Amino acid sequence: MARASTAEAPDPRLHTARAPDPRLHNADLAPARERGWKVFDLFAMWMSDVHNLGNYTFAAGLLVLGMSAWQIFSSLLLGFVIIYVGMNLMGRIGQRTGLPFPVVARISFGVWGANIPALVRAVIAVLWYGIQTYLASVAVDVLLLTAVPGLTPWTRHSFLGLNALGWVSFLVLWAVQALIISRGMESVRRFQDFCGPAIWLVMIALAVWILDKAHWDISLTGSLKHTSAAGQVRQWFGAVGLILSTYGTLMLNFCDFSRFAPDARTVRRGNFWGLPINSTAFALVSVVVTAGSLKVFGHAITNPAELIAKVGNTFVLILGALMFAVATMGVNIVANFVSPAYDLANVWPKRITFKVGGMISTVASLVVLPWNLFSNPAVVDYFLGGLGAFLGPLFGIIVVDYYLVKRERVDVQALFTAEEGSPYHYRGGVNPKAVAVFVPTAAVSAVIALVPAFAPVAAYSWFVGTASSALLYRLVAGGGARQDPALAVKAG
Repeated sequence: MARASTAEAPDPRLHTARAPDPRLHNADLAPARERGWKVFDLFAMWMSDVHNLGNYTFAAGLLVLGMSAWQIFSSLLLGFVIIYVGMNLMGRIGQRTGLPFPVVARISFGVWGANIPALVRAVIAVLWYGIQTYLASVAVDVLLLTAVPGLTPWTRHSFLGLNALGWVSFLVLWAVQALIISRGMESVRRFQDFCGPAIWLVMIALAVWILDKAHWDISLTGSLKHTSAAGQVRQWFGAVGLILSTYGTLMLNFCDFSRFAPDARTVRRGNFWGLPINSTAFALVSVVVTAGSLKVFGHAITNPAELIAKVGNTFVLILGALMFAVATMGVNIVANFVSPAYDLANVWPKRITFKVGGMISTVASLVVLPWNLFSNPAVVDYFLGGLGAFLGPLFGIIVVDYYLVKRERVDVQALFTAEEGSPYHYRGGVNPKAVAVFVPTAAVSAVIALVPAFAPVAAYSWFVGTASSALLYRLVAGGGARQDPALAVKAG
């Protein structure tokens, strides 16, 4: 891999050399030296993240709720444009400093306070890592049972809530993911470069097949339900809000990936092709396939595994099972593995590296028995939903602090020292202003997301949390950063 410039070190004329504190530093948390991620790598990363069962079902579900294909296309296009802007903001921080998310969080939360956003993000990622792997194993089970009916006896007995076939499918997917991620970020990059485009080939083939069955006559303007004009407007904006909430997780820690890009232009171009272009196109293809299933089979099929099962070809079924497995591994590694690997390393850098943190999160995702979590609505809706509502306020605080308070000026070296008087020591290693803003705005965001009385606006919880925390932190933090001479150094 070619070497490129690293984040600029602090000016020695302004700062004396400091040895990094081992409680805050290891090679994985230090500014990235290898900057080999190009436009296609970031584009493929987004393909890996977007091309999965959850996003397919989400787009297809909007059609079932009564939106037309063009309404879905336009709403998700707006949503992905907003996400594109947010990813560029966080991506610029990662690319300029070369730092992963938990170290970036030290800028606004303090060297010890950064563990608050890091652990919130890690817990969400670990649980969803297990749940996503389980959902993929279910899709694989459906296709395997259709292709090989002799496997039916494997589904008659269960252990810890999962039958034998389910255990085999889950453990195979789990083990392959663990093998890929145990080899580090370069292995992640290579896997993403393969799996993102591979899923597109399957989706295009599925779309051509269903269009042929429907005699190439599918309406993109009609809807499955009659909805009033006011209802259509609510659904349209609700779709925008939901897609923002869905991608709020990765928006928070996108710097984990952008830190490996050679320049900001690479990040913007990779995000452009991966988000407003590719992601919207994938959603539109998902809707077209679902609309085609309605015409061909008389009812809308929102699960692509069920649709592939109707092809009736054993080779196609096995290929479909493999592609669903690849798709899930792609999104899991991007959205649910990289973040906790860095986040856990941040807790104890002296003992936990990126690979060790990844293995800890991988084992934890199995120990929690995710199929039991997923079958419990209270866990998914209240626990994970509540934690997810915290991500918007974290994003708002970190972005406002970096761009408006710190003015993009960061003493990278000081992020690895716990000395009192360091610009990121704040008060005992924690920035009380960031915490004081985070607690109430996260509470408001969680209430909007979870309390039934706020159901009509629940889809906007991420946006409300982000906006409220950004505005409040700007008021609370003011221009204090300009008074600190240590912030005179600008990350390159």
